[in-house]
Amino acid sequence: MIEISDLHKSFEDKDVLKGITSRFEGGKTNLIIGQSGSGKTVLLKCIVGLFTPTKGDVIYDGRSFVQMTKKERALLRREMGMIFQSAALFDSMSVLENVMFPLDMFSDMNYKDRVRRASFCLERVNLGDAGQKFPGEISGGMQKRVAIARAIALNPKYLFCDEPNSGLDPKTSIVIDNLIHDITSEYKTTTIINTHDMNSVMGIGEHILFICEGHAAWEGTKDEVMSSDNERLNSFIFASDLFRKVRDVQQGE
Repeated sequence: MIEISDLHKSFEDKDVLKGITSRFEGGKTNLIIGQSGSGKTVLLKCIVGLFTPTKGDVIYDGRSFVQMTKKERALLRREMGMIFQSAALFDSMSVLENVMFPLDMFSDMNYKDRVRRASFCLERVNLGDAGQKFPGEISGGMQKRVAIARAIALNPKYLFCDEPNSGLDPKTSIVIDNLIHDITSEYKTTTIINTHDMNSVMGIGEHILFICEGHAAWEGTKDEVMSSDNERLNSFIFASDLFRKVRDVQQGE
């Protein structure tokens, strides 16, 4: 579980995060949503330690990230997996070598065990036959699945996904969403996904935090989204005609 407590972040004279408090539980897909410029990316970067909060705390299973020593933070980062907006694969490495990279850097496994673990992760994302290919030889959706395999190679307790569906077609996006959800449930990972994809919200949003102008404006589940009377949330969610029609059907209008 990850908790954020009264989190503030300012850049010079601009307040970006304004006292956000929330809790992200293990085994659930936790989504952070909001308009561009709302502060959701800054929030995610504060959670993973890329930014230092101006005020407040980030707590990993009872451990204060703000109060940790440099060595303690380095050890905590070994418990994290990251999926970036772009797959961020190394073009000069094979798919298998990409997945092995964190194992090469941080594990004490011998080479044979590292290959075995990387191969298992590729099998887990249904890419067992792609290990010897290079990133340029596979599709964008397959590259995202390789990124997921690499992110789970060290069996992380915490998984962070920054716009994992960016640039993907709707069908492939659903595949990626379901894969992240299944891995989260299977390994009881504390997963936080930064997204603006409303299909992801309605598909796998077990816990949703809506950020608006630096504030935590709403929290709930995908089932509660449709019945919310929060005007700012409704303006954001139902900007799409499709989701307005879905809500109207559910409400019998």
